Amino acid sequence: MTFASPLKGKEQDETAAFRPRFDSNGLIAAIAQDAETGDVLMLAWMNAEALQATIETGRATYWSRSRGELWRKGDTSGHIQEVVELYVDCDQDAILMKVRQTGAACHTGRKGCFYRRVDGQDKLTFQ
Repeated sequence: MTFASPLKGKEQDETAAFRPRFDSNGLIAAIAQDAETGDVLMLAWMNAEALQATIETGRATYWSRSRGELWRKGDTSGHIQEVVELYVDCDQDAILMKVRQTGAACHTGRKGCFYRRVDGQDKLTFQ
C-alpha cells in the first residue's frame, strides 16, 4: 500500500485526507494507549507496511528497528494489542492507537514501558 504524499504546512494540518508523514527512514512514531484507562503503554515505530497491516487487521503491527523486520504485538508473547481507535496528530507525523492490551505491553513484563520517572538530571524513580 502506498499512502498519499503529505501536503505542505497548513494544508497538511487541515486536510481530511489521511496522509501520514514518514521520516527520512520511512518510519512514523506510534504510541499505544490503553483505551480504558488512558495510560500510555508504549512507543514504537511503524513503516507504511506496518501501518497498513494495523489498519487492515485491527492488531498493532510495528517495525523493529533493531531486527529490521515487522512484528505484530503478541505473536510470540500472547500480549496482543487490539486497536480500538486510531488517531493521527495535527501534521500527521505521529500515530496514537487506543488499544485493548492483553497482558504486559512492555518487553520487561511490566504493564507499560513508562515505569521510571525522571527525578533530576541523573536520577530515576521506579513507579
